[in-house]
Amino acid sequence: MSGVNVEVTPLPGIGTRQDFTIRTGRRIGVITHRDGKVELIVSRPDDPDTTAASIPLGPQEAGTLAGLLGAPQLVAQLREQQRDVSGVTTRQLPATAFASRALGDTALRTRTGASIVAVIRAGVVHPSPGPEFVFDHGDLAVVVGTAAGLDAAAGILAGG
Repeated sequence: MSGVNVEVTPLPGIGTRQDFTIRTGRRIGVITHRDGKVELIVSRPDDPDTTAASIPLGPQEAGTLAGLLGAPQLVAQLREQQRDVSGVTTRQLPATAFASRALGDTALRTRTGASIVAVIRAGVVHPSPGPEFVFDHGDLAVVVGTAAGLDAAAGILAGG
């Protein structure tokens, strides 16, 4: 996180608190307990040292939240990296026709010239999936290619 100062505070007998101040002055953070439990914490608007909300998260919930926060950043980073590469675009496409099937079954690269560089499932990013990666209902494929390749990829992923 460039430009954001994350404070790490040991909590004896409990675990670790990591938080930072957002532009409104409130603090947002995570308490990671020694037993693996995770809490999302938010300070009161009028007192950044007092917790207004503490939300316990299971490991899968914490992973999903991390993915929800990280997925848009992944796509934005890919777009930024390709900004200077003429004719190359990144798009998120639903893999509807391939639920319960392997990525290799799409033959996307061969058929369109476009490449799947990540899959977003329930907010969790799966980078660089191999041909054995099995799609699930609701998966979004992050696809890189030319405009024509992406249009063709969208048709294949939606219709088979």
